[in-house]
Amino acid sequence: MTQPIAKLALEDGTVFTGRSLGAEGEVDGEVCFNTSMTGYQEILTDPSYRGQILTMTYTQIGNYGVNTEDMESAKTHMSGFIVRECSRRVSNFRSTQSLDEFLKQNNVVGLSGIDTRALVRRLRTSGSMKGVLSTVDLDDASLVEKARSTAGLVGRDLVKEVMPTAGQTWTEKLSPWVKMGDKIRADKSRTELDLHVVALDFGMKWNIPRHLQDMGCKVTVMPGSATAEEVLAQNPDAVFLSNGPGDPEPLLGPVETIRGLLGQKPIFGICLGHQLLSLACGAKTFKLKFGHRGANQPVLDVTTGKVEITSQNHGFAVEEASLPDCLEVTHRNLNDNTVAGVRHKTLPAFSVQYHPEASAGPHDSEYLFERFRELVDGQKV
Repeated sequence: MTQPIAKLALEDGTVFTGRSLGAEGEVDGEVCFNTSMTGYQEILTDPSYRGQILTMTYTQIGNYGVNTEDMESAKTHMSGFIVRECSRRVSNFRSTQSLDEFLKQNNVVGLSGIDTRALVRRLRTSGSMKGVLSTVDLDDASLVEKARSTAGLVGRDLVKEVMPTAGQTWTEKLSPWVKMGDKIRADKSRTELDLHVVALDFGMKWNIPRHLQDMGCKVTVMPGSATAEEVLAQNPDAVFLSNGPGDPEPLLGPVETIRGLLGQKPIFGICLGHQLLSLACGAKTFKLKFGHRGANQPVLDVTTGKVEITSQNHGFAVEEASLPDCLEVTHRNLNDNTVAGVRHKTLPAFSVQYHPEASAGPHDSEYLFERFRELVDGQKV
């Protein structure tokens, strides 16, 4: 059966016409792209994509279907999803449904059959743009006007839309599939939970607390709106700052919380957590032209000289010129030399701009969880 027509309109007046994928309807958001070849289910359920219409650069998406184990949150969060071709044939013994069925079930409006290469080249040249994706309004002029009038990401607090409303104790470890054939990873797994970590959830991917559990941490997940007093009342050994969506600068409450925790407990932040830690120390952030999204971002660990291939998803970055004297750069993105990691010179706190939990991969950066563990153990001695 032929799918209905769907259209994507950008604020610069460009319109792409293709076929509907997933749910029908109309959505708006910032149009961006991800260069990963796999991991579309993890991407779809990553809360950091709130407010965005995402384009996958790999030509065929959906060939291995969707399963219940690879979710990174309880539901999808992005506004819309765009692919060159959605595979009509699903081939994987773990699959429970097709990508199209999953998108329909989760009410995600999608688009297929357009020239995604042309779209991505436009986004790389002009930067991420506001857009509207629709299966109900097919008038080009109307869609372009809607795209121009939608709210952007700058200045919006998207964290409040994705963070949990209450805390919980996390109990799930890494999937056995992750450790299959990896003796080193299996040997590092701990059964005794001898550290207590509070994870501030700003839109956290589930593979993060799985990693913390696997390295011997009792994990208490708290909403990102928690105060320093509420966190310290849990008597944790350390604090983790999670990823999350959007512009970090409007998040004044979390920044104040982190200021209150600095020097009280060891801190490890990733992605949005990295930006918030930097803001709490006095740095500034800025919006990247088209962001870093994909599983092939090269990063240099300047402390060791090693290069790791990383998974990233962010549209904002820490401004190096604004870094206070108390912070030093530990990692750099080798594509554009932006700050990819910092650490405090005198207090037990560090962060990275990328995803060391990397579900669905790569796994080059998992050592950062062990580095966090060593930092916390050192403070307890």
